[in-house]
Amino acid sequence: MRTLLEVVDLEKHFGGLAAVEGLSFSVHEGEILGLIGPNGAGKSTVFNLVNGVYPPDRGRVIFQDADITGLEPYRVARRGIARTHQIVQPLTTMTVLDNCVVGACFGRENLSLGRASEVALEVAAFVGLEDRLGDPAGQLTVAGKKRLELARALCARPLLLLLDEVLAGLNPTEIENMVGVIRRIRDQGISILIIEHVMQAIMSLSDRVIVLSSGRMLAEGSPAEVVNNPAVIEAYLGDPELAAKLHGKA
Repeated sequence: MRTLLEVVDLEKHFGGLAAVEGLSFSVHEGEILGLIGPNGAGKSTVFNLVNGVYPPDRGRVIFQDADITGLEPYRVARRGIARTHQIVQPLTTMTVLDNCVVGACFGRENLSLGRASEVALEVAAFVGLEDRLGDPAGQLTVAGKKRLELARALCARPLLLLLDEVLAGLNPTEIENMVGVIRRIRDQGISILIIEHVMQAIMSLSDRVIVLSSGRMLAEGSPAEVVNNPAVIEAYLGDPELAAKLHGKA
């Protein structure tokens, strides 16, 4: 299986805090790789290092065999990496359709406005927002805004999609629907790196799982290997709710 993204010995410090330290991993073509860990483990920092929000203090980010370390986020998007954010960031006064058009215009294919509008319509229908195209984005529910965040990223026509807690704040039915959408995204050939605290969902979605603790790699393996790893169990014991979810008890 061909490697799409390779992170090599990545480090990022904020003052005296090591948010990410000596982290190396890869994402393969057509793979869903889960990234889990207790709160403050450095997961979102990893995303920010990969897509250029933060420059690393050390290490490299290799995408499609090219070094993209420290590239600005818009250049990373042009290369084929798109992301969602843990806290959704729609352009609230613009319509759902126009939010999607923005994503298409500034994505990998550098689309014209006309073609971007066509892609926006296709993607909005794919995620289930076809009935809300003319609504201001700020009027959407939490679930709607999550779908819009995902749609805007997909409109960029990425090769790799970074999903930062797209299931957070959703009810069980909404989670089930969103999981179905994520699976269909992978079926289209898009690789996915996903951060999530909804353990049952991420374990069912992921081909492999990486566990972070205090910015370091704690474990890597199949979902079954990870949930039975003693070091992972210990790391999650500080958060009883997450520990229970990790083992399917909640």
